[in-house]
Amino acid sequence: MVQLPERMQTRFTELVGVRYPIVQGGLAHLSFAELAAAVSNAGGLGQIGCACFQTPQELQENIQKARRLTNKPFGVNFPIGHIPLEPFLDAALEEKPAVISITGGNPEKLLKRIQQSGVMVKTMVLVAGVRAAKKAEALGADAVIAVGFEGGGHLGRDDIGTMVLTPRVIESVRIPVLASGGIADGRGLAAALALGADGVELGTRFVAVQESNAHPHYQQALIEAQETDTLIIERAIGRPARALKGTRVEQILQVEKEMEQDALPAEERVQRLLPYIRGSVNVRAALAGALDEGFVWAGQVTGLIHDIPTTRELIERMVSEAYAITRRIQATFEI
Repeated sequence: MVQLPERMQTRFTELVGVRYPIVQGGLAHLSFAELAAAVSNAGGLGQIGCACFQTPQELQENIQKARRLTNKPFGVNFPIGHIPLEPFLDAALEEKPAVISITGGNPEKLLKRIQQSGVMVKTMVLVAGVRAAKKAEALGADAVIAVGFEGGGHLGRDDIGTMVLTPRVIESVRIPVLASGGIADGRGLAAALALGADGVELGTRFVAVQESNAHPHYQQALIEAQETDTLIIERAIGRPARALKGTRVEQILQVEKEMEQDALPAEERVQRLLPYIRGSVNVRAALAGALDEGFVWAGQVTGLIHDIPTTRELIERMVSEAYAITRRIQATFEI
């Protein structure tokens, strides 16, 4: 293995004070203190996911736990959805994490609440297009994460791949940009940097690490799956998301097809689909391991996942691989 660089210098590592520009996504039901701290201790930026908790107090206690597990910067992720996030955000701000990230919707209300709180915290917004990136910058976000069509979980509606989306966002904003979607190793990190990104965010790859609380059945399914083994669900309700193929995913797609044929209005579509996509169904598969009774999120990087390393092994391997790749590329220009 190539010698590991002590630090990678990008606008993102300078912004949040981490060694490597590698961010762990806010994985629903999976991003607890243990995983976040492991990522941060290994030199990246770990994140605790608000979606993992039922009450603001539970979130606050988990942030406190993470601080006992690491003295490095970490973040808290807020996915915009069906529940009010303001009480959870206020609880997080009391703990003053290094970063707060916002995903899945219009970040304006949450960004304004953060700014009005007076708490010194860096903010990141997940975007899937140039327009959303420009809006996030205008609202005062410190960085954006450009998620391409390859990614797992909820995506944008325009089906733009990471290779095109990343440079488009970079040339449209002045703040740091992270690339996300289709990245699982040092090759993806090197490619993102070559595109002009200031770092990367990984979701699916961090499910299959030893510090993850994902059920072994979920992790093994990621290892066995190919890049063709994911499907897009929730298009019928305007919230496309990528999940691993399975019995429940096929049921969801069938229900969506029937809703399209029946021309149901938007609100009725949500209510009809909700029993199939609610968080408890995801938990049944992701945490209890009953893959045939629920569904799990996964990006196309399933084709690149072949083992379950420790978080530190994964991050150091990524950095080492990216370093070797950049040296090899540099050599091709030497005469």
